[in-house]
Amino acid sequence: MKPGKSVCVYCGSHPGNDPDYMAQATLLGANIAKSGFRLVYGGGTWGIMGAVAHGCLDAGGEVLGIIPEFLVNHEGRREELNVLTELRITKDMHERKGLLFNEADAFVALPGGIGTLEELVEVLTWAQLGRHSKPIVMASLKGFWNPLEKLLDQMDKNGFIHSGDKLKPIVVDDIEKVVPIIQDRLAAS
Repeated sequence: MKPGKSVCVYCGSHPGNDPDYMAQATLLGANIAKSGFRLVYGGGTWGIMGAVAHGCLDAGGEVLGIIPEFLVNHEGRREELNVLTELRITKDMHERKGLLFNEADAFVALPGGIGTLEELVEVLTWAQLGRHSKPIVMASLKGFWNPLEKLLDQMDKNGFIHSGDKLKPIVVDDIEKVVPIIQDRLAAS
């Protein structure tokens, strides 16, 4: 059973080339904790994943990590996972994504790779199909998500996005705006 409201953060298991991504992820984790939200994420302890989790934990927050067995030693070490408030190890990626979705009241995408993109596109697709109306925030740090935002606009202009009223990702470039936007959206729903 999930306590209170939870924010799912999709992000990279690597730090990327810009150290500011790690710093911003840590700040987001702290802001999630200070707001009283629980962090739900992919369970990794390295890279941006680790930064957001440690930021939340260090600020006194609750963290639920959900990771498939085969990734336990690829996105962190098993012994490092003990610092999380709660850990769920799944049999595969499909089970992981389902649990991430079910445990979340809102979604945030930080910089990341193909996996981050795939998870973000999936919750966008589900929103368009009317499966949920949970807030989706793309934290476009240093313009990271701008190409995807342009692609979504291109798809819409060319008539490939139906139910566009349901597909409303919120794009922000300031990590400090993420939690207040989620609070406002959840209060309005």
